[in-house]
Amino acid sequence: MAEKGMPMRFVSSRTRFSMAVVATCGVSALLAVSATADSSAAATEPRPPGSVTSGDGAVITVTTAKVGAPGNPSVGVVPFTDAVYRSCADAPATSSDCQMVGGVGYPYEIGQLEVTVEQWVAFLNTVDPEGRNRHALYIETESSSGWPKYGQVDFSADADNGSHYSVGYPEWADKPYGFANFLDAARFVNSLYNGRLISKRISNNGRFDYVTYRVRLSERTERGMYDLARPDATRAHDSGFVVPSQDEWIKAAYYDPSGGGTFSYWKYPTNPGVFGDGDATAPNPTVLNPTTGDVTNAATQPLASYHATDQPAPSWCPGQVQPDTCSTVNPIGLDPITYPDLYEGSLGTVGQARTTSPWGTLDQGGNAVEWTDTITAPPSGRDFGRVWRRLHGGISNAPAFQMWPSAVGLQPQDNVFYSHTYPWLGIRIGVIGDLTHGKP
Repeated sequence: MAEKGMPMRFVSSRTRFSMAVVATCGVSALLAVSATADSSAAATEPRPPGSVTSGDGAVITVTTAKVGAPGNPSVGVVPFTDAVYRSCADAPATSSDCQMVGGVGYPYEIGQLEVTVEQWVAFLNTVDPEGRNRHALYIETESSSGWPKYGQVDFSADADNGSHYSVGYPEWADKPYGFANFLDAARFVNSLYNGRLISKRISNNGRFDYVTYRVRLSERTERGMYDLARPDATRAHDSGFVVPSQDEWIKAAYYDPSGGGTFSYWKYPTNPGVFGDGDATAPNPTVLNPTTGDVTNAATQPLASYHATDQPAPSWCPGQVQPDTCSTVNPIGLDPITYPDLYEGSLGTVGQARTTSPWGTLDQGGNAVEWTDTITAPPSGRDFGRVWRRLHGGISNAPAFQMWPSAVGLQPQDNVFYSHTYPWLGIRIGVIGDLTHGKP
């Protein structure tokens, strides 16, 4: 089906909003059928990384999964179809939009987890210590008062320098930051790139290799890995922190170096599934504690935070908020009947679904959709001066097909409308080359 950008207005029915959610990944969707699934082993539940404000910048900890097998084959996908192909020559003749994805010719690393609200707040207080918001990194929509159910970050004009931003409610600290556009993601990565690497520790849990970095963030956000004076910024260096590319993201989520799945690609980042069987072999949906957002059914594997057919979306609201406030108050002006129908799914605590991808990452299926740095042509063929980037991952408010490798979505990198109204846009960092201890 033809690719489409996210619609620029909300709709009032569940069916039409579901279509809008599909378009979050930038394309129309087609459901097919599925059959059996091999469940991936549940990972030991990681401790969400925290931050420490210290010196002239916060210190944060990020853990990456090592992705090897350089030179792996790509696979052909037609956007939002329930299939993969050895090459686009094998795709149906009518599939003019087939593309080859997932092949990466070098080893690299990708975040084990999504960037959390706590990490984002540490970043905000580092790069905007005076609370001036020069780069529009903060909007009132994401405050706990502006949006009781989804507000992650609060701002206080009267706070001391370096403390203007805070986590909205404590329960949000270990959830994915969900209001990002690509420029936000690039600035976060530039702060890491320009920061000081305090320590680097390599670990192995028997199946997967991880690297844990402690980094003192830098105030410098406009140049680093990405020169944001250029709207179409690409990687400026061959080593350092990055926003993953589409191929890097897809390989980490789906490519099985042991040959599982179809042409060595899984259907979901949680389990091989069966291409062609719709959502029959989709992972189980998470169930969230209604007041904390913690996953309560982690023993049910494989598992992902998404909106399964005929089941409620995983949802919660901070216990400090009255239920009627949570279900009615919103910054968009939606009425109390329409609002809870359109905004169902919530972001769960990072890593608690516990089901790993073939390389040991968590939550690449469901929770928040994630940016890549891959630039793509706009769906209409006319960019109107905007730069479009690819996204991946599905969300807690969307069906299983958004977790397929063919969910090659796209969005303008600076979509102001969705920054204000879409609380499921997340960030996962990557690393290319070799980061050296003590790098300034």
